[in-house]
Amino acid sequence: MRTISSITVLCIFIWWLSGCKSASEGAFDQASNIAISWELTDNFAGPNDVFEAKFYLKNNGSLTLSDSAWALFFNMAPRPLTPTPTPQLATLEHINGDWYKLSPNKGFRLAPGDSVAISYRGTESVIKETDAPLGLYFVFYDAKGEESQIVPIEKCAVVPFTRKEQLLRGPNDQDPIITASLRYNENLQVSPVAANQLQRIIPSPISVVTGQGSFSLTSSTPIHYAAGLENEANLLAQRLKELTGSEFKTKNAPAAPNTISLSTTALNVKGISKEAYKLGVSPQGVSIVGSDAAGVFYGTQSLVALIPTAALAQKSGTIALEALQIEDAPRFPFRSMHLDVGRNFQTKETILRQLDVLAFYKLNHFLFYVTEDEGWRVEIDGLPELTQVGGQRQHVKSYKDAALHPGYGSGPQAYGKGRHGSGFYTKADFIEILKYAHARHIKIIPEVNLPGHARAAIKAMEARYQRLMKEGKEKEANEYRLVDPKDESVYLSAQSYKDNVTDVTQESTYRFYEKVTDEIIKMYKEAGLSLDIFHIGGDEVAGGAWTKSPWAQDLLKKDPSIGEFHNLHAYFIRRLLPRLQKRGLQVHGWEEVGLTKTKDGALKVNPEFAGKNVVPYVWNNLYDPDLGYRLANAGYPVVLCNVTNFYFDLAYNNESQEPGLYWAGFVDTRDNYTFAPYDMFKTTYTNNFGKPLVFNNVERLRPEARKNIVGVECQLWSETIKGRDMLEYYTLPKLMGFAESAWSAERPWETIADRTTREKAIQASWNIFVNTLAQKDLPRLSYLNGGYNYRIPLPGAIVENGTLKANIAYPGLRVRYTTDGSEPTDKSAEYTAPVQVTGKIKLKAFDAAGKASRTVEVK
Repeated sequence: MRTISSITVLCIFIWWLSGCKSASEGAFDQASNIAISWELTDNFAGPNDVFEAKFYLKNNGSLTLSDSAWALFFNMAPRPLTPTPTPQLATLEHINGDWYKLSPNKGFRLAPGDSVAISYRGTESVIKETDAPLGLYFVFYDAKGEESQIVPIEKCAVVPFTRKEQLLRGPNDQDPIITASLRYNENLQVSPVAANQLQRIIPSPISVVTGQGSFSLTSSTPIHYAAGLENEANLLAQRLKELTGSEFKTKNAPAAPNTISLSTTALNVKGISKEAYKLGVSPQGVSIVGSDAAGVFYGTQSLVALIPTAALAQKSGTIALEALQIEDAPRFPFRSMHLDVGRNFQTKETILRQLDVLAFYKLNHFLFYVTEDEGWRVEIDGLPELTQVGGQRQHVKSYKDAALHPGYGSGPQAYGKGRHGSGFYTKADFIEILKYAHARHIKIIPEVNLPGHARAAIKAMEARYQRLMKEGKEKEANEYRLVDPKDESVYLSAQSYKDNVTDVTQESTYRFYEKVTDEIIKMYKEAGLSLDIFHIGGDEVAGGAWTKSPWAQDLLKKDPSIGEFHNLHAYFIRRLLPRLQKRGLQVHGWEEVGLTKTKDGALKVNPEFAGKNVVPYVWNNLYDPDLGYRLANAGYPVVLCNVTNFYFDLAYNNESQEPGLYWAGFVDTRDNYTFAPYDMFKTTYTNNFGKPLVFNNVERLRPEARKNIVGVECQLWSETIKGRDMLEYYTLPKLMGFAESAWSAERPWETIADRTTREKAIQASWNIFVNTLAQKDLPRLSYLNGGYNYRIPLPGAIVENGTLKANIAYPGLRVRYTTDGSEPTDKSAEYTAPVQVTGKIKLKAFDAAGKASRTVEVK
């Protein structure tokens, strides 16, 4: 978690004094009484997915806004702007990234009591409330054009999306508009199942055999553990205490009657001898035997999963565990989640909670994305600017300043209340996170992304350069500088940045990377661990980077074997790789680390790093559907991160109130669950606009290359995620579907060739899975760690001839309704069968713990 140093405080204070008085003490205070709202008016405004939107400004104060000396700054989902067909009172300008400015045109006037509307247009349609402008603030200027005051605006109201032109992404959108009746018809495909048909555990074990009788677990049941398993015993005791309210004693002792015994032995489950376990429950006690400590740990997680939800709700002193025998082992040795804390920061406490739930669902890696364009989130000894400058965002006079401008609604002031743009983990925080993860058998992989996605590092090192140059220390100032100061290259990154690519020609860039790596290695050592995997990022270097860098031009002349400018990306990896490998590090990176570009810009497999302990993570199965298999066939060990299945930050569906991104379509829990890793064409159905995909002339995974699919990873990027509750909402229950794909053995439907037969088999297994979610796993999340903020699906409903019919996507959830327009509660009438209704009908779904969905209104 971040700590504000004295230098940081001083910097903020000086910035405040020199540029902008607070809104409470300036001449323009009344600007805070200007109400601003925003409306997406039309996604069909022109060819090529042109949309139109409007700002509405209503002056509820006493200050008149004229046509000069002010601008309105804000963040919004970056979109290329296009001209409006008619002149407007103000002009919208893209500055950098998702930072925009609205400036008045000649003739603008907003007097007290007046209102104005300002239209603008752009490409790439907008359908989500989370796309709306955030973090708005006025900047006022004096007669010399200098900034004199900043006035934040508390919020920007969003006009509800109701029309087809607002709900669909233009004429190419083939996804249906989500309505209560559409949900109702979709939900007809699932049905309730009896408790004895539910999955015993998520993710599914390899084998479950039911026994006779049960074991009564009470606080007097001791936990016996063999040597080397004290950690696993203590974690189990802590979890049982949390869930039952009772203390459980642990003891280094052999198995005995009426105990929970933990031990290890040589164990092989379905050919797997790592992380495997056998869990036995009988009237005489509980036995967990693992192939190693990790296997024992996963056995304890399965034991917790067997506790009935009703017992958790009651904190029962005695828990009846049904007799059974479980044999289990993971399908993939690499089961990971990626979390981006650069775009929006997450506290240390949130990370620890996340690690707990990942461990419960048997993930064993965590890709910690601690550097991005928008933030550097871990303290590095010797480079204080990385967190003092790169760890915070605030208003700047120019995006070219050596500081980070606002992003994703972070507002004009660093560490603003309720904002998530500023923050970092101290060394002590980071070490604590490492230890916490390690105790739960999760390996944290740090990611430091270069040469693209590096704006925070670039700005921090420019601030360092300027400081040391003022001190007359030119050599030291250049030691870690990351840019060619005379580079005039013009480019726009995937997130609309103009300045996020490091220079790759100078030794200072590589010294910087080595310095950061060495300091992170030291933190692992302080945690009692050794770092053996490092993720270098290496993705999304914008076309046009380096093309006007004198240093890059000079390098290409000296070494013509490099070829074109775009080949400098592979050149960077070529130079960096041996530096990391001499530190004993396996190098992981996004798919580009195993690719190169042709002259026409197409990506092709680069054989240069195959067999050199380089592991590409492949997300792109949408625009380049066989890329993961091409890399695996070429000899690269590959982690599959398919965007169509595993991107948790993509919205569950296209409802405007459902938060999330959708540039690659929509991803729900079924997509996470329905994944055939060795033939992913079977489980990839549509493109990002809902158009059915046909896979012709794709490269299939060769049988001998199956071993190169080392695992799978889910991704959570944080552009739209503000705080812990949103992070957990995006994660749960998607994580459970992903866990089935990562841990459980190959599902029978994965190898069924006929699509109709395969889809029928998928639906049958899915029906059991969602019943298990509703009846067991979702309500359990209300009791783990004090409760997680998981998503409950909205009910489906129709009214025909005055009769209400309702259902739910996860059978076992309860649907409650009102007919007077009031919000349903867990005390409202429960829907159990079609019922005659009149009035204004509202419905919500509830689980056994009382957690509710959003409200559905049926006309």
